[in-house]
Amino acid sequence: MEPIVERFLRYIAIDTQSDENATTQPSTTKQLDLQQLLLRELTEMGIAATLDQYGYLMASIPANAEGNIPPIGFIAHVDTSPDCSGKNIKPQVISNYTGGDIVLNKDRNIVLSEKIFPELRNYHNQTLITTDGTTLLGADDKAGVAAIMHAANYIMKHPEIKHGEIKIAFTPDEEVGRGVEHFDTGKFGAKYAYTIDGGEIGELEYENFNAASVTLLIHGTNIHPGYAKGKMINAARIAMEIDSMIPKNERPENTEGYQGFYHLTGMTAKVEEATMHYIIRDHNNDKFLQRKANLTAIAQSINNKYGPSTVEITITDSYYNMREMIEPHMHIVEKAIQAMTDCDVVPKVRPIRGGTDGASLSFKGIPCPNIFAGGHNFHGRYEYLPVPSMMKAADVIVRIITLFAQENDYKQTDQ
Repeated sequence: MEPIVERFLRYIAIDTQSDENATTQPSTTKQLDLQQLLLRELTEMGIAATLDQYGYLMASIPANAEGNIPPIGFIAHVDTSPDCSGKNIKPQVISNYTGGDIVLNKDRNIVLSEKIFPELRNYHNQTLITTDGTTLLGADDKAGVAAIMHAANYIMKHPEIKHGEIKIAFTPDEEVGRGVEHFDTGKFGAKYAYTIDGGEIGELEYENFNAASVTLLIHGTNIHPGYAKGKMINAARIAMEIDSMIPKNERPENTEGYQGFYHLTGMTAKVEEATMHYIIRDHNNDKFLQRKANLTAIAQSINNKYGPSTVEITITDSYYNMREMIEPHMHIVEKAIQAMTDCDVVPKVRPIRGGTDGASLSFKGIPCPNIFAGGHNFHGRYEYLPVPSMMKAADVIVRIITLFAQENDYKQTDQ
């Protein structure tokens, strides 16, 4: 078995699911179990690394080449999504996938189907890693973690490869939107960085959604239904009324590309009180602001109809589109494109329909595009990873490092 596969399987064996309701960081202490393992492995490679109180693991490989080479960072997150269990993952390694449906779990009739997931056709004759249909796989983002660790080990074993300072960071709580909340950019020390947190092979992203979370607290009036006429205000029905006021064509299942959306992520409702949770997303900042204004206007219209205190709305911005922070440094995107091309990977430059730690880091002063790690169908039981894609991610990392170390690039990379 390839060493990078052994790494990946070792990492996904550790449950690192984060908790969106926790107030601590890391949100779950079990994320530290993987961070401690990574710390030991980095130390065994001869790489200086530290793990801080917030669960950030940072490491640094000193430069072995002279010149004005900017320190380059590579980042992945260790947590897995709260949307699906990450406990007791039972991966299935399918060698030489020949096409057709993959039965993940015969007892539960859970099938990874080429008809539903046609991207599978791109990976015929490759080794795939899937779930057993009861958990997620964890390729988001342990494929990125494995790719970075594999590349770091390769660099350490090949001192003839000339490079500047290489910075590595593994973050907790990315899946719950707090991945860089306490990230010390000064300690990290990279001038530019790349998150290895994308999907299919070739993905390269330097645009992402502007994002906000919205909570609507609805107050009703509960009266015995036999005597409710003219008195009852049913909070559960108001919740349904609010959702009906949002355009159906602006839901996630009806959007793609640069189209933004409103997404109802959860709701609890009784007559007396209901709570609704939305996320709103848009690449365009003006449209993003308009979406926030639209929800505020909906809440106001409900208050006008049922009473001034019927709905309380709270809107919290989560992250912003990193494009404006990366465009002044487009050479880092060009380096990634060149690295992929040199590694026989076709670059697929596209906007992220989501966000990464790199989006927030870009606004903290470290321009940080996102590169593929290889996985598909994140956050659920149909997640799978083509092994050659993860291996190419590691190759691209090494190639980016060597490109930054080329003498003719010194002045360009510091512009």
